[in-house]
Amino acid sequence: MGACAKCTVLPKPIKPDADLEPAAPVVELICPDHRGGLTASREPSAGDLLLCADGCRYSVVGGIPRFVTSENYASGFGLQWNAYRTTQLDSHTGTDISSDRLRRCLGGSFDPVVGKLVLEAGCGAGRFTEILLREGAGVFACDLSEAVEANRANCGHHENYFVCQADICRLPVADGSFDVVLCLGVVQHTPDPEATIAALCRQVAPGGLLVFDHYTHGYPTTPSRARLRTLLLARSPATAMRICRVLVNGLWPLHRLVRGLSGLPGGHRLRRRFLHLSPVVDYHDAYPELGPELLRAWAHLDTHDTLTDRHKHLRSAEQLGSTLREVGMVQIETEYNGNGVEVRARRPAADDRGTSA
Repeated sequence: MGACAKCTVLPKPIKPDADLEPAAPVVELICPDHRGGLTASREPSAGDLLLCADGCRYSVVGGIPRFVTSENYASGFGLQWNAYRTTQLDSHTGTDISSDRLRRCLGGSFDPVVGKLVLEAGCGAGRFTEILLREGAGVFACDLSEAVEANRANCGHHENYFVCQADICRLPVADGSFDVVLCLGVVQHTPDPEATIAALCRQVAPGGLLVFDHYTHGYPTTPSRARLRTLLLARSPATAMRICRVLVNGLWPLHRLVRGLSGLPGGHRLRRRFLHLSPVVDYHDAYPELGPELLRAWAHLDTHDTLTDRHKHLRSAEQLGSTLREVGMVQIETEYNGNGVEVRARRPAADDRGTSA
């Protein structure tokens, strides 16, 4: 057997080649079930493995430790992020759309993550991962789906970076391991948001920061989207993605046409009506800086995203604040913004078990 899956320093840079050794973890890896240490091994028939003393065996595929199988409720997201690997990266779009969102969620500045060890739970293809790394954070990224492959391809060349495929509620690290826990665009898609929030809170070190967001009541679920979502969830993820592509390709010329007519008398009313009827997500108004080609790409991505998520929970700011208070978080801030409610909270320091603000 090889060395223990542990390091005392942050990892050196790696190249995003699938056949390279996995990067060293930024914190010690443990068995998510038995909570004991893991040992690295290589077997001729099974390849690279992480082994638990109690018999658990976790594969390392493409340089990425896999603590879950890829057949789960997030399988469609895995397909999505590998198909649209660079679509939402600021480094690809030439915009600050993702940077602005992350900065706002952090409270208006990147200071909270500079030089900090950050857990990015539900990392997707890395639209926020690349920003965290750019700002000097050490990042432990994880996702339930095969989106981890897109994330590693996008961010694997950075220092202080590690990615694994794992369940937020069964992470392969000790509780309280991270200065900052970040989870954007994820919690509402998990089976039990309250359990997910509690699991995220457990990962925050004493005095550390939790940041996440959540869909809220009033989420724009139009009749056409609701009917199509029911239809697509009965199909395989691959079939659902193909249907979404055909749908966007067929309707996008109408979206462009109606957008062009909006300057005419009655044009705005016509466009509002059309957008209510069409299931396609349209960012012409929200992000005009993307330009025609990227607007179409974002329509493909987010139409698939909104029509194929297995879980779509809605929570109010009050409900989320209550959940955080129940698990002992303090300095709780909730704000209606972005995709719904944006939330910040801290775990009490070891010597400060006060109540939330």
